[in-house]
Amino acid sequence: MYFYELSESDDELFANLLLAHDSEYDEDEFLELVLEAREAVLNSFEEDSLIEAIAAELGRRHSFVHVEDNLRAAVRVSGEEGETAVTAVDERAALPTEEDDYRTMLIEVEAEDRPYRD
Repeated sequence: MYFYELSESDDELFANLLLAHDSEYDEDEFLELVLEAREAVLNSFEEDSLIEAIAAELGRRHSFVHVEDNLRAAVRVSGEEGETAVTAVDERAALPTEEDDYRTMLIEVEAEDRPYRD
């Protein structure tokens, strides 16, 4: 099994997702597949993001699998004692948020400002 990443970002947000495939593609081959899928969905996708639309197209055309679709276990990790716990995979989408929507955000922080000082 080989893993591939799609990323999408602008000045404020960064999103990524992982795909898996039984075949190995080099960077140029994978880029060609992504560009082909992007062209096919760019003006008409219904998914929440362009990378989700591209992932779905890669799944339809080339049998890529969105890794999260096959997720079997999820653990919410915390630096606080006793707060690391299993989150049921089918409940992950039901985590309460301000707009009932969940996204991951990557934030760059100076080393001295990191809470865990890694």
